[in-house]
Amino acid sequence: MIKAVLFDLDDTLYPSSKLAEAARKNAIRAMIEAGLDVDMTEEELYEELEEIVEEFGSNHPRHFDLLLKRIGVDPDPKLVAAAVVAYHDTKFAYLKPYPDVIPTLMKLREMGLKLGVVTSGLAVKQWEKLIRLGLHHFFHAVVISEEIGVEKPNPRIFTEAAERLGVEPSECVFVGDRLDHDIRGANRVGMVTVRVRKGKYSDMEPENEEDVPDFEISRLGELLDVIRKLLRESSD
Repeated sequence: MIKAVLFDLDDTLYPSSKLAEAARKNAIRAMIEAGLDVDMTEEELYEELEEIVEEFGSNHPRHFDLLLKRIGVDPDPKLVAAAVVAYHDTKFAYLKPYPDVIPTLMKLREMGLKLGVVTSGLAVKQWEKLIRLGLHHFFHAVVISEEIGVEKPNPRIFTEAAERLGVEPSECVFVGDRLDHDIRGANRVGMVTVRVRKGKYSDMEPENEEDVPDFEISRLGELLDVIRKLLRESSD
């Protein structure tokens, strides 16, 4: 019997990749408008910034300082501040859940299911996203990698979520966009897995059997049909 549904956050409940791209591009434009004068196009500067994010991680606090150093410009507080303001203004303006997320979460709760989030990242940043998205009050448990010391696909982050909800992993459905992190980790602990084809990993294909989801959907609203099917099968 399915008793709980767990969700990844980024690119599963909101368009994280598109938001990050828009915010970083706007930050580049803001730096140019604030006086950055280099023999590089906006696209070239953006590609350089993406390489820095890939190298140092998305949670590094000084991406724009590193960008200036890498292109041979002394870090200028005015340029960095312009980038930071533009980045955050864009993020706050466009940080919205996918249109079908809230109706889906409401319906799942009406069905008596417990809901949770399992996400990798810094606790404050992930909580900020949930709160700004207006989604935090839907979930009975939120498990963030920084708080327990492991990231997906480590099985412990998934079993921790099940324990907090008071259910067995086999009684959980896990929904995520990444095969190598979300589906692999949830499959390892025996959860029913649902891959939603959203975000920059939508074209990813399984590397092995652990990466193969039980179900695949193109938008979150389709999850309701999956849940109803699972509930019918368990009651037969």
